[in-house]
Amino acid sequence: MRVILVGTPAQRARLRKQVDGTNLAVVGEAPSSAEARLARAADALLMAVPDHVDTVEGYHEDLTSRELEVLQWLAQGLPNKAIAERLGISDQTVKFHVAALAGKLGASNRTDAVRLAITRGLVTL
Repeated sequence: MRVILVGTPAQRARLRKQVDGTNLAVVGEAPSSAEARLARAADALLMAVPDHVDTVEGYHEDLTSRELEVLQWLAQGLPNKAIAERLGISDQTVKFHVAALAGKLGASNRTDAVRLAITRGLVTL
């Protein structure tokens, strides 16, 4: 998946470290989502979590790079089996990642996880 990193220079540096070694290909960077959307060279925007995110109710801990990948595919509406095929992992492993990221986001289900991730700027549609 081709992504554009969005955030301050320091936030984008952290995002680069998180996506290193994943199936995400960084094709650009931008300071704002508005500027990133103009590029239209990516499948998704990967937005930095604000530094004050630990004060957001229900947010417990950072998502791993793999959980962010799974979350991006969830936001596209893919079922576990399709996500597993794209990532080269089992659908049971996808279920594990979905449960883990839902717990970290304080979500009650996968739809709620996507809603919360969009609200917090973790994914865009």
